[in-house]
Amino acid sequence: MVMTNNTMNTTATTTDNTTDNTMEVNAMNTTAVNATNGSANGTGSAPAGLPRVNVAAAAPKAFKALIGFDAAARAGLDPALVELVLIRSSQLNHCAYCLHMHISDARKAGESDERMHMVGVWREAPHFFTAQEQAALALTETITLVAENGVPDEVYARAAAHFDEEGLAHLIALICAINTWNRLALAGAKIAGRDERAGR
Repeated sequence: MVMTNNTMNTTATTTDNTTDNTMEVNAMNTTAVNATNGSANGTGSAPAGLPRVNVAAAAPKAFKALIGFDAAARAGLDPALVELVLIRSSQLNHCAYCLHMHISDARKAGESDERMHMVGVWREAPHFFTAQEQAALALTETITLVAENGVPDEVYARAAAHFDEEGLAHLIALICAINTWNRLALAGAKIAGRDERAGR
């Protein structure tokens, strides 16, 4: 078969256009998949300019009640342990706002960077934490991820072995409080590094 120059040029142009269109479609699909994954993983950003409700202003009684609940939950618990719990829950919930806040609080209170670096892998580095702290971290994880396996008896029993009844109740309340704070921060698209507590 003999192809003229015009036929060859037309074929080449068609091939180039097809390739360009395919590449464009693939790029669009990749962008869409990445955007979907970002939202599903909690890493997607809110659309620019999309206003979020200020819960503190719109529901002040509920917000103040949560502050009171949080303060009451902490009472009697070791402050260092409290911050470890808050850090671990914030890690699991991918709440950068709360994570930054509580790492800063822990550092100001004298917590070592070395221990804070190990919170997310405490099972692989148990020697950095006391037996009580390990039990609290295990309970924090299971309550934070409660939809996965509930709260297994062995995890609860481990915590109960290191806390009296009142202390265990306060620990559970604390874990519930930080999970609520994490969700409020994520729903409000709070930005890590901008501590809004000073404005309360």
